[in-house]
Amino acid sequence: MSAANPETVLITGASSGIGLELAKCFAADGCKLILVARNSVALEKLAEELRNKNKIETVVLPADLSLPETPKRIFQELSARKISVDVLVNNAGFGLHGAFAELPLQRQLEIIHVNIPALTELTGLFLSGMIERKHGGILNVGSVAGFLPGPNMAVYYASKAFVLSFTEALAEELAEAGVTISAFCPGATESNFSQVAREGKSRKSKTSKMLAEQAARYGYRAFRGGQIVAIPGFQNRSLVFLTRILPRRAVRKAVYSHNKLD
Repeated sequence: MSAANPETVLITGASSGIGLELAKCFAADGCKLILVARNSVALEKLAEELRNKNKIETVVLPADLSLPETPKRIFQELSARKISVDVLVNNAGFGLHGAFAELPLQRQLEIIHVNIPALTELTGLFLSGMIERKHGGILNVGSVAGFLPGPNMAVYYASKAFVLSFTEALAEELAEAGVTISAFCPGATESNFSQVAREGKSRKSKTSKMLAEQAARYGYRAFRGGQIVAIPGFQNRSLVFLTRILPRRAVRKAVYSHNKLD
């Protein structure tokens, strides 16, 4: 869209990490932003920073996507304000380290709800308008975890497998619709994700991490370039390649060891 009619971009999980850095990427492109996350203080701070630096409009919507009613509430609030979303960035998500049977079941169900139903419902609610306008895009933030079985993070890895499969299927369905669909699949990234997932515990295996800013820029460029599956970094792409040629048993064992906590 032109500078006089900028795209409106909704970003979930925008208060930190990759979501925050993606917001900066879209802001630098002159987009109007709708920032969604639970942390309203962090959202307001980011919104003010982007307004001042990039001279753009920003809307802050504090929301908890683990609650079933949240996606529809977001859609209805924006509809009431006559705000059409051109690009949806489904970035919100979290995981927990530990054996499935030893982690709180309710907390793991919340992982599923944020990573799958909320993402799916937001996509369904906003996609029809994009198809009607023959313009728009959806950027789903997955993970290299989506290519792997994930012992010691079983629910998180499985949820990201859904994101990857769902996005690829949508891309094929919408190939002629004028809507860009991308699955951005980063690996280990410097953010607060790991602290939340491990709940203060340390992991035996140490992995080099990509900066959130670096990862987000890669994902942004890939989305703008129409890339359906985007994996940043040679190490991450090599990992995905190896999962296709190694025996599944070997992959499971390797991930189990990697995700062990001290």
